[in-house]
Amino acid sequence: MLASRGPALCTALRRAAPGGLASFHCSAGRRRPARVAVVLSGCGVYDGTEIHEASAILVHLSRGGAEVQMYAPDVPQMHVIDHSKGQPAEAESRNVLVESARIARGKIASLAKLNSNHDAVIFPGGFGAAKNLSTFAVDGKDCKVNREVERVLKDFHKAGKPIGLCCISPVLAAKVLSGAEVTVGHEEEEGGKWPYAGTAGAIKELGGKHCVKEVTEAHVDTKNKVVTTQHLCVKQNYIISSMALGPW
Repeated sequence: MLASRGPALCTALRRAAPGGLASFHCSAGRRRPARVAVVLSGCGVYDGTEIHEASAILVHLSRGGAEVQMYAPDVPQMHVIDHSKGQPAEAESRNVLVESARIARGKIASLAKLNSNHDAVIFPGGFGAAKNLSTFAVDGKDCKVNREVERVLKDFHKAGKPIGLCCISPVLAAKVLSGAEVTVGHEEEEGGKWPYAGTAGAIKELGGKHCVKEVTEAHVDTKNKVVTTQHLCVKQNYIISSMALGPW
């Protein structure tokens, strides 16, 4: 269920950060709220960020007491999809940062300004991760990752800080962080229940290790501090109204 993804990802991130996301030690020895960066890829599941996923993540970060700052690359979208028809809008072009500002309610910065001074970084899913943050949607295992996305992943990894990725975005970690353990759910379609199961095979070809998980689970790569969850890679009913329920 969608509701489970926000808590599952955030709980797993707390496991990856021994001090917990709710509070970190500062230099004076006092505790402060965790500073978490959320990287968006546009606005809308088919050409940007999956809005339900981003909302669930933001709700549970807020409930956990984290201070959140949103970022997005200042680049053109690969294309624009008319979500009412599921088809490309040939005459339109949009900017990833401008579109992501819709979700952030205007409070957003260029990804070029993000550094590892934050305590953790999270990438929600949506096809924007495979179209705007990388070329995975077109090039598969031969994809390229946006240079700022690659820099952020490497900087947080080098700093030993948690990296969360949801839905299709785990392919970014598989491409950039060699040998990283990630999940996009199951590795077989199982009669259409897991329509994007083929992504698991691509993750292995990218140099990552895929770990089979259920829709209510997240995977924690403790060595690399990479936390992933498959989210809407599974075809089933989910209840949007319950995303704000349940313990963090």
